[in-house]
Amino acid sequence: MAVRKTQSQHSLDIDGEVVPLLVRRHPQARRLILRLDEQGTGAVVTIPSHVSFQDGVDMAARKSDWIKRQLVKRPETVAFCDGVELPFLGVPHVVRHMPAGRGVRRVSSGDVVIETSAIEISGRPEHLSRRLTDWLKAQARREVSTRAHEKAHSIGKRVSRISIRDTRSRWGSCGSGGTLNFSWRLVLAPEHVLDYVVAHEVAHLVHRDHGDGFWALTDSLTARMDDARSWLNAFGRELHRYG
Repeated sequence: MAVRKTQSQHSLDIDGEVVPLLVRRHPQARRLILRLDEQGTGAVVTIPSHVSFQDGVDMAARKSDWIKRQLVKRPETVAFCDGVELPFLGVPHVVRHMPAGRGVRRVSSGDVVIETSAIEISGRPEHLSRRLTDWLKAQARREVSTRAHEKAHSIGKRVSRISIRDTRSRWGSCGSGGTLNFSWRLVLAPEHVLDYVVAHEVAHLVHRDHGDGFWALTDSLTARMDDARSWLNAFGRELHRYG
């Protein structure tokens, strides 16, 4: 028996730019849904089971002006390289390649007389991007884990596992059995924003919905919930520029 395809790859020509298009079938979809892909370089159309892939392509073609506007809004990518500036817990840091150094070291402007805090990375230049990414993920895990376990303990709950990923659709999630998932890019955000996202997911250990009880508990677990939510809505997308 033939296996029915669940997705189909296409492309659109939008004013001379070839835009990748993925049409995928989802059994729970009730209508056609168009959005940009996670990389922000192409489009994705989700279709119900009874709709053809071509219908999805045709829908994306009709919405090509919308796709073009969204692609224009894409934040410019900031590659990890010597001399680039990036935020660490919301504080600007300059990346410095130090071939003769050892490992990765954060130098705070409060530690020595320098104008800007820095992240110093040793080793060969072609390894800088990977080493910096690995270091940021490790810092994210440390910052998130400490907060998550402390907040969970304060409400009589237990975190069974913490996963650090590079998700674009959400900053965190709470799975079954006390598993919490977070985007490593939260370590780029201001500290109160990271703290809020951790509180949000820990609160889901008690409340699976987003009812009044959930928001009241989240607010009790972090100091600046409303400010953090506003910051994520306004600037969260910028965190995906880096790396």
